[in-house]
This record gives sequence, C-alpha cells and structure tokens, in this order.
Amino acid sequence: MDETRSTAVNLPLSPRILIVGNAGQLGRELERIFTGVGPIVAVDRESVDLADADQTRALVRRAEPDLILNAAAYTAVDRAESEPELAHAINAHAPGVLAEEARQRNALIVHYSTDYVFDGSKLGPWVETDTPNPLNVYGASKLAGEQAVEKVGGKFLIFRTSWVYGPHGNNFLLTMLRLGRERDRLSIVDDQVGAPTTSIELARATHALVTGILAGSFGAPSDWCGLYHMTSAGSVSWFGFAQAIFARAAELLGVNAPQLTPISTSAYPTPAARPRNSVLSNAKLAERFDMQLSPWQAALEETLQILKARN
Repeated sequence: MDETRSTAVNLPLSPRILIVGNAGQLGRELERIFTGVGPIVAVDRESVDLADADQTRALVRRAEPDLILNAAAYTAVDRAESEPELAHAINAHAPGVLAEEARQRNALIVHYSTDYVFDGSKLGPWVETDTPNPLNVYGASKLAGEQAVEKVGGKFLIFRTSWVYGPHGNNFLLTMLRLGRERDRLSIVDDQVGAPTTSIELARATHALVTGILAGSFGAPSDWCGLYHMTSAGSVSWFGFAQAIFARAAELLGVNAPQLTPISTSAYPTPAARPRNSVLSNAKLAERFDMQLSPWQAALEETLQILKARN
C-alpha cells in the first residue's frame, strides 16, 4: 500500500471517468460538472446491481476508467434497520470492489461517506481521527465502506459529508418545500445539529481537487490520499435550517411559510437513531488543499435561486 501511494500520479489529463450512481442528487451534479474533463460512463441502479460484486467488477472492466466517482449509496436510513444485508452490500462491499478494480488499473477512486459514522456525543466538531461509533445500520455500513476503500489502498479520496441536499432528488429542502404547500404547521427537530451541504458544492469541490491532482498541483498520491471531511461552513439545527428555507422560499418561490414548532428528537421517534452533533471539522481539507466550501446559508441561497429559475 505504501509503495503504491508513494508513486507519481500517472493519470491522463483527459481521464476516462466512471460515475456510479449518476441518477442520485450528487451523481447528477458530478456528471454535469465533469462533462468536458474526459469521456464519461455514467450508470445508475437500473444499469448495474451494486449488491452483486460480479456485476460491479464487470462494470469497471467494461468502462476501463482512470477515475471512478462513487456517488452511489443505500441512503434509506430508517429502512436500513430492516435491510442491513442490502445496506452493507451497497455501502460496504461495493466500494471495496470498486477500490480493488481501481487499484488494479492504477486509477483514482473518489468515495463519499457520512457524518452518521459518529454517535453525536462530542461537544465540538468531529475530526477525521475521532473514533467512529455509528448509532444505526446505515452509519455502520458507510463506515465499513470507508474501511474497505482504505484497506485496498491505491489512489483514493474519501469525503465524509453531512445533510446533503440540492435541487434534485429526495432531500430535506425539497421535502420542506412540498410540505409548505400542503400544511399550515410543521414540527421540526431542534436538538440535532449539523452542516447542510449541497450536492452542487460537493461536486464543485470534487472537480477542483481532481483537476488539481491531474495537473500535479498536490504532489504524489502519498501527499493527498486519504479521508477528509467536506461540508459547508457553519452549522444549524434542522429547525433552524427549516426556518432559513421558508424565510427565503416564501419570497423567491411563493411557497407558504407554515408555522414551525421546534421539537426534541424524543418527540419524533424513528427506527434509526440519529446523532445529536453531526458537525464535522473541515480543517484538514483546508490545510491540505487550501479549500473551504461556502457557508451553508450561501449554498442554500444558490440552490433556491436555481429552483426559482426552473419555475
């Protein structure tokens, strides 16, 4: 592993790119922003069953990529409690297979993980060296995926992020906007804190880092391979996020601003437990790559402006 990671980057300036999970909110943005970087093969769950290791291997060997962007995941957090084997097959085993195939090809793999690897008990922001302790099956499966990619080695980047949303897909923002049209009152959890992060910002940051790596800006793989936290700057509770959404959506989109009531996690029981503190420190990302994502408020404004333009 150390020998491989200390070699030169050896990636073409116009790499063949495989995007796994392009129908999801992050995959869709990755496909958009990487268009023009190199030829792209993009697949979704209809094209390949990631729970099937043979299908996953065959996919990589057909695509012959120099760069793999793995945006695919089993993200049904509550349903994972009753489907642990499927969650682990997609979130843990598939990333390991992709990493193995990437290493055999001397390709770079970028994999995304989650704040849910932590139990939320820390008072301050979580750093990469903090000990994970997931509270639910989803978090455990994503942690196992991180570990699988790290174990394989080669050229890899793992980005832990949190509370992902955007103008497409199923996410908190779009759910709030829908409920705002349907209801006059909403109760929102106010004792879970994190950093809402847009799929747009994640794709943009990934593009900047990968193109920098291709250009040799960050040195040899031994200088940049590893695990990094990547979230929008700042933090807020779900309740505070909902307040911010409706404050602007009422003006920009004409969406009804329902009466919001803060509630505790215990008042809204779910099959899967959630961490109370999901705030991730981005200091390592800033120190190594001189990169910081926009504040969550600015990213929310950008996303709402996109939705306004779409109307």
